[in-house]
Amino acid sequence: MNTIAPGSEDEVEESDFKPLTAEEAQQLRSRIVPVSLVRILMVQALVGALVALLAWGLTGRPVAAWSAAYGSLAVVIPAALFARGVRKHMASSNPGAAVTGLFGWELVKIVLTVAALAAAPWVIPGLVWLALLAGVVLTLKMYWFALWLQIRSVKPN
Repeated sequence: MNTIAPGSEDEVEESDFKPLTAEEAQQLRSRIVPVSLVRILMVQALVGALVALLAWGLTGRPVAAWSAAYGSLAVVIPAALFARGVRKHMASSNPGAAVTGLFGWELVKIVLTVAALAAAPWVIPGLVWLALLAGVVLTLKMYWFALWLQIRSVKPN
């Protein structure tokens, strides 16, 4: 068992933590620009369309474009349902209901995405798996792009 001796360096580091005052927290909140869920979904759909056009242009096969578009839609549609469902639960004054709603809708999003991807071979005859994967991955990466944009949009002091 590893214990910390009183007066040790580890104890000093723990006590250096200083919670924000209400005023400091309000100043921090005023510097953060919220990201619109609708904007993220629109960017995801746009990226999906661009990936589909790129797949068509590179292969010359319309089925590659449909495969990429389907992969993108397998991400965007469940994400839109998630955003709509979570928005309702976040309005609740009960924090437990909000957290339960968040996890519940995340589960719905994952199940719908997996089901859509599992159904892909039956929905798109001659499915191009690489194009489908490109549509899924590039569409999913838009969350990270949105996070990066949010970090860049924080107003300096």
